[in-house]
Amino acid sequence: MQKRILHTLILLFSFTFSFAQKPKKPSSSEIYESIQKLNFLGSVLYIAAHPDDENTRLISYMSNHIKARTAYLSLTRGDGGQNLIGTEIRELLGVIRTQELLAARRIDGGEQLFTRANDFGYSKHPDETLDIWDKETVLSDVVLAIRKFKPDIIINRFDHRTPGSTHGHHTSSAMLSFEAFDIANDKTKFSSQLKNTSLWQPQRLFFNTNWWFYGSRENFEKADKSNMINFDIGVYYPLKGLSNNEVAALASSQHLCQGFGRLSQRGSQQEYIEFLKGKPLTDNKNIFTGIDTSWNRIEGGKAIGDILYEVEKTFNFVNPSDHIPQLVEAYKLLQKTKNEHWKVQKTKELKAIIEMCAGLYLEASADTNWATQAASINLNIEALNRSNTAITLVSFNNANDLNVSKEILLKNNVKFSFKEVIKINSDVQPTTPYWLNEKGSLGMYKADEKHIGLPETPRIFNIDFNLLINNVPITFTKPIVQRYSKPDKGELYRPFEIIPEASAKLTEEVIIFKNDKQRDVAVIVKAGRDNLEGYVELCHPKDWNIYPEKQKINLAHKGEEQTLVFTIIPPKNQSEGYVGPIVHINDKDYTKELIEINYDHIPFQTVSLPSESKMVRLDIKKKGENIGYIAGAGDVVPESLNHIGYNVLTIKPEDITPETLNRFDAIVVGIRAYNTVEALQFKQQILFDFVAEGGNMIVQYNTSHRLKTDKLAPYHLKLSRDRVTDENAEVRFLNPQHELLNYPNKITQQDFKGWTQERGLYFPNEWSDEFTPILSMNDKNETPKDGSLLVAKHGKGHYIYTGLSFFREFPEGVSGAYRLFANMLSIGKDHLKQEAKLND
Repeated sequence: MQKRILHTLILLFSFTFSFAQKPKKPSSSEIYESIQKLNFLGSVLYIAAHPDDENTRLISYMSNHIKARTAYLSLTRGDGGQNLIGTEIRELLGVIRTQELLAARRIDGGEQLFTRANDFGYSKHPDETLDIWDKETVLSDVVLAIRKFKPDIIINRFDHRTPGSTHGHHTSSAMLSFEAFDIANDKTKFSSQLKNTSLWQPQRLFFNTNWWFYGSRENFEKADKSNMINFDIGVYYPLKGLSNNEVAALASSQHLCQGFGRLSQRGSQQEYIEFLKGKPLTDNKNIFTGIDTSWNRIEGGKAIGDILYEVEKTFNFVNPSDHIPQLVEAYKLLQKTKNEHWKVQKTKELKAIIEMCAGLYLEASADTNWATQAASINLNIEALNRSNTAITLVSFNNANDLNVSKEILLKNNVKFSFKEVIKINSDVQPTTPYWLNEKGSLGMYKADEKHIGLPETPRIFNIDFNLLINNVPITFTKPIVQRYSKPDKGELYRPFEIIPEASAKLTEEVIIFKNDKQRDVAVIVKAGRDNLEGYVELCHPKDWNIYPEKQKINLAHKGEEQTLVFTIIPPKNQSEGYVGPIVHINDKDYTKELIEINYDHIPFQTVSLPSESKMVRLDIKKKGENIGYIAGAGDVVPESLNHIGYNVLTIKPEDITPETLNRFDAIVVGIRAYNTVEALQFKQQILFDFVAEGGNMIVQYNTSHRLKTDKLAPYHLKLSRDRVTDENAEVRFLNPQHELLNYPNKITQQDFKGWTQERGLYFPNEWSDEFTPILSMNDKNETPKDGSLLVAKHGKGHYIYTGLSFFREFPEGVSGAYRLFANMLSIGKDHLKQEAKLND
């Protein structure tokens, strides 16, 4: 029921929720709110580190109550986190989280900005963060955001004065903001930016504090608040039928891949910001005190304001089109102002309001959502005026080959449709997130200068509708989309994108060879156009062999796929390398995979990434055959275990019964399963009984927050926030002779080389004597952490808890991770066989 209520609220509130390309169909109250925002010339920039750091309550309050232009600058795209809705991690997770942030901003009314910083994973100190990020580059991006957005007010989510007390990314975001506040107005700093923007000095810098930063609510109550401003962010918006906190809850609930779907809140609630520097406060209730936020702020603004304030005062909710003559007159005056920043921003807002008041519907829909270079695309152009305003469609055009003159009077509610064809340039690049076009570093993405800061790649295929409204020329630009329908979903929209004429992928991201026997692997080639002919070969290391060397492809239809099977012959000894398909079409080579990301809460995304798979020739032994897997937040551990010869079956929580479990040698519980799967709290005793009867149970990491059970193990076990973020941290063997380190694979220090992003996370820090700790590790200048791998004998079987990040290491083909996990699954199996023989 709660899910249904939340969905209804979202549909009522946001007319662009399900698919971002769906055209706006605003009500009169929404038009009125847009006019209120139009008449406020002030801006707020909120700064933090990750997509889940933003305070949607405060962003919504600034946007919807104060009416300020508000943006969130997230230094990263959250690439280093986990994914609760799918298996995408790293770059692809960053794409999802970017779109979730944009979905949140469509609800709370804010805008979204980024830097080029890469979320490389948890960091314990800003010194490490700023070294890996390249401080000067990220600082320049923060300065650029300030110079372009030109905020009067900056609000930091975190405290720049407390390095080492929280995530290093968090503190770094505040430190960079604190430094950028002053140098954004210094012409000697990052002077090359001034070719495309101008200096700017924000007026005030704040820290969005609360009781958490003081350790307790009691401490915060006692704190000196003379330097703080507080707001009641629970304010109710009659025009929306929602409180600010309800709007904020809907916005933050867009972060589905992070499990942020939550109940909405109502009632009064205080939010605090602490003044850090800038223009002194004279009124502790108004952050814009002393800053002119009226139309008088710009040259010629008084005349514009006289018109627009009157529109706001006398707004006609029954027929908003009555105000179009006034709005068009204000538009004409606005074009004469010399303040380029506010002219550009307010022109954009004013055009949108004119469009809404006239009930204009302007659309360019393609008959497909993707095409290749040099293709011809059929378009349906639609133009509709739903008012009595005199509007003429003079022409429409795009940036390339389309320029159609019409000179048609758009009469009230008379639809005009036109069929047109556009030709795609032969040199246009495939659509993909701009920060993934080039390979970056551990801490930084690369981007063209013109794209730095943008949330996504600008759409280059648009149609300009050139209109005369009350004899004033105004152009509205609409991106080309595909509008279509499905019987079970109704009307849908997808962005129009360019894809390569050929793409290819190996069906396995990591190809594991547990011995020197050859294996067949499949390559799937996809046609981006009709009549695709060519051949495919695989690039590979010299000590590996591929047969056959080449294979022909022949695909008759766009979108068709052909599967080719190649045989890979590994070397005799342990070895690693990369293999990738090369598709040869005429004189062009294609080496990228086309990845589709399709979730209902964000727009459809296509991503082109280099197509390659890691090949690992392992020396690995294992005991046991059949593994039951209980899925958690999403990982590829089951597939990875299949690669080394296990039979893995995913078990639904309702199917956890003694009879079902009796079929398995071991049960593996997926990451964060005890955070996300409610039913597991009722299945624990069945699982513990399985262990007691001789099975092995391996539980992967969970967070200490929001556990669904208070009995995670058959013995006392308490999780903490302990983690080791240095993937190269020394690993010490606490029990070198223990079976986990010796059988059936001898584990050595070599097995801990090549790990990625981290050693592990959320290690237990308390456990009963039944548990044996196996490994010890720690980050620099920290105490040893001994809880990364714990094993306890329980009856005839073994219970293992591990915070080691196998879910990250398996997709990267880390051989040592496979060998250690095989030992975990194999523990005790020979002993059970010996007991069975004795009993016989």
